[in-house]
Amino acid sequence: MMNETVNDVVQEMEKLPQHLQWQVLEFARMLANTQVRGVPGQELLEFAGCIPADDVQMMRDAIEQDCGQIVHNKNGAFRQVEQESSKV
Repeated sequence: MMNETVNDVVQEMEKLPQHLQWQVLEFARMLANTQVRGVPGQELLEFAGCIPADDVQMMRDAIEQDCGQIVHNKNGAFRQVEQESSKV
């Protein structure tokens, strides 16, 4: 018996033209061969709270003020969009 996610993927794929179904299949095959990297979150819990609250707030402020937004266009390319500066 297939799980709900697999059923949902199949339903969505049935709506696609053949060439896009092929792309989804190739992507799924690539994912199946991808090795998971990193550390399980459970192992990182010991570090929770290690960054001082003031430092976390400074990071949040920097992200809000200085980081642009990454957008994906119809050609598959990514570009960075600068946010309007709130600085006067």
